[in-house]
Amino acid sequence: MNKNQGSKDYGAGAIKVLEGLEAVRKRPSMYIGNVDLEGLHHLVYEVVDNCIDEAMAGYCDTVLVTIHEDMSVSVEDNGRGIPVEMHETEHIPACEVVMTKLHAGGKFDKGAYKVSGGLHGVGISVVNALSEHLIMEVFKNGKTYNQTYSKGHKRTELEVMGDTEKQGTRITFSPDFTIMNQNEFSYETLSRRMRELAFLNKGIKIVIEDERSAQKDEFYYEGGIVSFVEYLNRSCTPLHDPIHIEGDKNDVQIEVGIQYNDTFKEKLYSFANNIRTIEGGAHVSGFKAALTRTVNAYISGNPNLPKNMQSIKISGDDMREGLAVIISVKLMEPQFEGQTKTKLGNNEVKGIVESLLNEKLGQFLEENPTVAKKIIAKGVDAARARDAAKRARELARKKGTLLDSTLPGKLAECQFADPAERELFLVEGDSAGGSAKQGR
Repeated sequence: MNKNQGSKDYGAGAIKVLEGLEAVRKRPSMYIGNVDLEGLHHLVYEVVDNCIDEAMAGYCDTVLVTIHEDMSVSVEDNGRGIPVEMHETEHIPACEVVMTKLHAGGKFDKGAYKVSGGLHGVGISVVNALSEHLIMEVFKNGKTYNQTYSKGHKRTELEVMGDTEKQGTRITFSPDFTIMNQNEFSYETLSRRMRELAFLNKGIKIVIEDERSAQKDEFYYEGGIVSFVEYLNRSCTPLHDPIHIEGDKNDVQIEVGIQYNDTFKEKLYSFANNIRTIEGGAHVSGFKAALTRTVNAYISGNPNLPKNMQSIKISGDDMREGLAVIISVKLMEPQFEGQTKTKLGNNEVKGIVESLLNEKLGQFLEENPTVAKKIIAKGVDAARARDAAKRARELARKKGTLLDSTLPGKLAECQFADPAERELFLVEGDSAGGSAKQGR
């Protein structure tokens, strides 16, 4: 019998039902991607995402993240606080529903949150399920509420611990390292993500502290995406001030920051609901199409531009050379595709982004001709370099063809393609041949 073959008795008794959060503990990779370092950090991101959702809704402006010496992590915000009232249908406190029920929260309609972050969208209950211990503290209505959990199960009832002037929520959790393969949080990784979130959500202060190493960083960027672009160009020379474009169309919020620099490298970072879309997607396709079309339309519509700017065709790759750009979209129901779920698949977003960029970037170029010329010059230089490289490749291939042919080894290749300009010199001896080559 094949060792991989299952039992022949496949009846109703073979069907297993995993109740509550058991499914998360049984198959954690379905909910957090994997149980390695990336999955470990994702637990922190899930909690922080809740804080950012409060901030995007306008109820929170400060988030505190602390890595403790015992490898537990605390995440605190000054938002509205998780509701503590009894849930109408579950007949337990609403905060307990959020902590113990999958897909429970305020993110599934337009009531509490218009848009929300989070790649998997599974909520804080997954963090609870994969934690050895978890403490929930809610500061609300002038009271401090407390409840503890272990491996997804509540250990204490929700109780009032005392009075407070604070408002918000604090979650402290210790990952279950019998499930997670990694047991060390990377401060650099978490800090980088916190900086990213602060850039993407201007006006929010995010403080991260590591008690193990006494490291601490505070991120606050009033300029938001504009500050993000300037950060990308911090080690090179910008050619102009950042171009900031934003708009809201068909319930899709779009924000783009553009700045060219003196290098030849493209730096393109794209996000959907604060999630980095490494594989790009519809919003990136819309941006690329709009950038190329808008610049070429500006060139063709401005006959007063120098002739050298009008005589060469600029491609999309040419226009993105030396470009630093941040593309951020926020929408109700993002569809993530690709092997790593980091590609935005909402096809309608492409046209929305393209339409907005065509309009607003075109308007910017018309109103800022000096900046427009700098951008066009960058594209023209890239196009010329591309054409020169193409000619060099063609010449190298041509030389290779001649070298591989059966022509005499001392035959020197012609320099001109036009037959009318070609001449054949016959000389006797290597010395005379060398002089003839130099003379021509």
